[in-house]
Amino acid sequence: MLLTIKLNKIENRLLEIFTGSNGAVSALAVFLGFVVATLLLLVIGRNPSGMYQAIFQVVSGFDSRRSTWNVRYVGEWIVVSLPLILCGLSMGFSARSGLFNIGAEGQYIAGLTAAQFIAVSFAPVPVIHLTVAVLGAILAGAVWGGIAGFLKARYKVSEVVTTIMMNYIALYVHRIITLGIPGSNTFKTVDFPATVSLSNPVLSSITNNSRLNNGLWLTIIVIFIYWLIMEKSTFGFSLRAAGFNKEAALYAGIRVKTNITIAMAISGAFAGLAGAVVSLGVFTYGRVLTTFENYGFDGIAVALGGSCSAIGIGIVGLLFGMLKSAQPLMQSRQIPREIASIIMGLVVVFISLRSGIQMFVEWRRKENTRKKEED
Repeated sequence: MLLTIKLNKIENRLLEIFTGSNGAVSALAVFLGFVVATLLLLVIGRNPSGMYQAIFQVVSGFDSRRSTWNVRYVGEWIVVSLPLILCGLSMGFSARSGLFNIGAEGQYIAGLTAAQFIAVSFAPVPVIHLTVAVLGAILAGAVWGGIAGFLKARYKVSEVVTTIMMNYIALYVHRIITLGIPGSNTFKTVDFPATVSLSNPVLSSITNNSRLNNGLWLTIIVIFIYWLIMEKSTFGFSLRAAGFNKEAALYAGIRVKTNITIAMAISGAFAGLAGAVVSLGVFTYGRVLTTFENYGFDGIAVALGGSCSAIGIGIVGLLFGMLKSAQPLMQSRQIPREIASIIMGLVVVFISLRSGIQMFVEWRRKENTRKKEED
């Protein structure tokens, strides 16, 4: 009897947590993703410990097989996570505004293209060169996102359709522009001047010569800006109000059409910055992309997993970056590298089932209440 009472109390407490906390639901989704992945590995006859050893090595730098420690893994994990976080903020900002931006990939490519073009074309003046390249990437992403926002606001064209199509336009415009840069071949441009690099010798040295760069500080600043706009500003409130109910927002005097265009432009700016962080922070030359790099598409999953909150997106971006960084290490331990992608996909699936989880939670709560009344 006492055991039953204690179990009921525990269950009620869990129901309260998962009904009232977005973070708790996201944590449950991540947990279930790892549980299912573990079961899949057992089914195919692989030892799941190899997956967890690889993940531990990424986040700590410690190789349990050789008892060696290399902090470079930690630096590379953060490097991989930065564009995921920025593209997640891009998706999250539009979602909080009642829009669905599937074009972060195209906006990322627009930012990358602008950054690369400015890097090889602008005068190599210290500080100014890098500043112009980063701002150019942000502006390019904002324009690319703003076009979709304008079409939505002015002509009621679905932003889902326009952003999907503009992803492909961005890719092929990128190829035309980049291949037209003097000295470029089908794979890369000429090397960038040192004045346009985001590299940071201090960050690199403390992480054993990893590629960790000043994109870290830019990403932290942008997370703060996202939080400030969405949670603490009147403008953010008007965006969220329009997202919840456009008709009510119009009645309250909020300029919904203008807000749609601005929201998509800001969303695109985040993704454009991701393009600058990758092109100027990770590489010393411009690349000619042949296909999507999927940062924008992964950003959708990051935003959903983080419940479109600034801190949540940052945490889930680090989680997904960890899984991507761990893929080669998993493969070296006879674990299929695809298992990382499966976990990321499962997290999104379980997050998408959140409404179902909450319905189950409410049902269990009513059942417990009914049983108490009968007793």
